[in-house]
Amino acid sequence: MLQPLGVLKTRSLLFAALALSWVTRLGVAQTAPNDTRNKDQLAALMKEVSAQQIELSANQTKIDEKLAAVAEAIRQARIYSSRAGR
Repeated sequence: MLQPLGVLKTRSLLFAALALSWVTRLGVAQTAPNDTRNKDQLAALMKEVSAQQIELSANQTKIDEKLAAVAEAIRQARIYSSRAGR
């Protein structure tokens, strides 16, 4: 069963937030206080995840726009086909 776009978008954002917090907790738990290399790696991973989240959000916006255009085209096609049948 298809779900509304708002629910899917909310779920994807929630998943991304949970993934980011998981990566953060995992990285913090494994880093030693004086180990800057691990901290740098964690910072790089967090930056990469943030960039991916921005890209996902932009792609979701594009998908929503295209889906709205298709829905409008279907709506218009139904209107024209109902008028042609009379």
